[in-house]
Amino acid sequence: MATTVKDRGPVPDGPSAGPDAMRKSVGVGAVVVIAASSTAATTSIGIGLGLMAGVVGLHLPAIMLLAFLPVLGIACGYGRLNRVEPDAGSSYRWVGRALNPWLGFLTGWVNIVTTVVFMAYTTTVTGSAIIQLAGQAGLRALPGVRLDPDSSLQCTLVGMLVLLTATVVAVRGLDLAARLQKYLLVFEYAVLLAFCGYGLFAGDQPFSLSWYDPFEIPSTAALAQGMVLAVFCYWGFESVFSVGEEVHDPKDATRGGFRSLLLMLGLFLFAGTAFQRVLPIGELADNGATGLAYFAEKLAERPLAALPLVALTFSAAASLQAAVIPTARGAFAMGRDGTLGKVWTRLHPRHRTPAVGTWLITGIALALAGLALAIPTVTELITATVNAIGIVVALYYALVAIASAVRFRRLLRESPLEGLRAVVAPLLGAIVLLLVGGYLAWTFYDGTDHFELAADNGWFELAVPVLMIGSGLLAAAWSRWVRRSPYFTGDTGRVGVPAEAEPAATS
Repeated sequence: MATTVKDRGPVPDGPSAGPDAMRKSVGVGAVVVIAASSTAATTSIGIGLGLMAGVVGLHLPAIMLLAFLPVLGIACGYGRLNRVEPDAGSSYRWVGRALNPWLGFLTGWVNIVTTVVFMAYTTTVTGSAIIQLAGQAGLRALPGVRLDPDSSLQCTLVGMLVLLTATVVAVRGLDLAARLQKYLLVFEYAVLLAFCGYGLFAGDQPFSLSWYDPFEIPSTAALAQGMVLAVFCYWGFESVFSVGEEVHDPKDATRGGFRSLLLMLGLFLFAGTAFQRVLPIGELADNGATGLAYFAEKLAERPLAALPLVALTFSAAASLQAAVIPTARGAFAMGRDGTLGKVWTRLHPRHRTPAVGTWLITGIALALAGLALAIPTVTELITATVNAIGIVVALYYALVAIASAVRFRRLLRESPLEGLRAVVAPLLGAIVLLLVGGYLAWTFYDGTDHFELAADNGWFELAVPVLMIGSGLLAAAWSRWVRRSPYFTGDTGRVGVPAEAEPAATS
C-alpha cells in the first residue's frame, strides 16, 4: 500500500521493496531478544550500579525509576514513528523528514558513532570479565604475563576475539543472532534473579524506602549525572526500530521495544535494591566495574560465585552482537540515500544482511578500542565512555521525540489520547533529557580550568561528545556539497517533507 504526499505523488510505506531489500525474518519474540541484548541489563547492573552509587549514594532504585519516565516518553515517539514509517534508518529518517535533513543526518551519525564507541568499550569489558573468570578458575598468569582484569591492554585483546566472533554470527542474519541471544539471555536472567533474590533476604544492610525517593539525592549535579548514567543503562531499546524492515509486522518492533523497556525497569529496580541490601555504599562504589563479581562473592562460595561473572560475560558478548546489528543497518539506510558511500549498502548474497557494513563497523570499533588504550584502566575507561555517550544519547533521543511531536501534532485536536502518546509524552521526555544533558555538560566545563587526557577531567569528558557532534556536522557538509546527496533537498520524496504535508493516514 502507498500513501500520497501532496505535490510529490505516491510514496511507498517502506523502503524495503525491491531486489535490494533485506529479508523479513523475525517476529516480536526475536525483537524483544534483540532489544534486551542491546540494553544489556546484566552488563549495566554489573558495572553501572557501582558507578551510579558513587554519584547518587543509596538511591539507585530512585534514579533508575526517575530516568525511566523520560525514556518511556521517548519510546512513545519511537513507537508512533515506526508505525507509519518502518525504516532501517529509523531516527535518521524520521528526524530528517519532520525537522531538518541536517539534524536527521546528525542524528544518524551520532547514533552510529556512539554505538561504535560503546562497542569499543564493551570489547574491553568483555575481556575483563573473561580474565576475571580465568582467575577464578586458577589461571592467573600466562608465560611472562600476569593476567589483570583491570588492564586495558589485556582486556581489549581478549575482547577483540569475542567481537570478531559476534560479527560472524551477525552477518549470518537476525534469526540466527536472535536464537543465540535468547539462550544467553535465559541464562543471564536466571542467574541474576537467583542471586539478587537471595541477596534481598540474606543481605544485612537495613532496607529503607528512602532508597526510592529521588528528592533525597544529594545534589542537582548528582541528579544530573545520575540521570545520564541511568539513561545510558536504558539505551539500546531503540535498536528494534533499526530492524523494522526485517520484522514481519512493524508493530512487532514497537511491542518489542516497550516490553524490553519494562523488563529493564523491573531488573534495575530489583537488582539495585538487592545490591544495597548486601553491600555498604562505600564497597559498592569502590568496586565499580567489578561490582557484580564482588556482590556474588559476598553471597556464595566458589564455584557458584562465578555464575554472575559468566552471566556478565554472556551479556557483554551478546550486547556486542546486538550493537553491530542496528548500527550496520543505520549505515545501510544512509548509504541508500547517498549520504554515506554505496559500500554500506552491499548485502550478503545469501543472508541478505548488510555484510560489508557490518564488518566495517566492527573494524572501526576495533581500531577505536586500540586508541582507547591511552586510558590505562578499565574502570577509568568505562567512566569516561559512559558520561560521553550519555550526553549524546540524551541529545538524539530528544531530537527523535521532538520529531514525533512535530509530525503528529495534529493528533492533539483529532485524537487527544493518541496526541498524549505521540506528542505530549515524547516532548516532555525531550525537555527533561535536554535539561539534564545540558546541565551535566556545563558541570564538566565549569568543573576544571585545563584539559587533561584523564577520565575525571571535565574538559576531556566534554570534548568527547563535542567531537562526536562536530564530526557529524563536517560529515553532513561533505554529504551535502561533495556527495550532493538528494537527502538534503528532499528529491527522493522520502525526506524533507513538511509536517503539514503529512497524509491523514499517518494520524
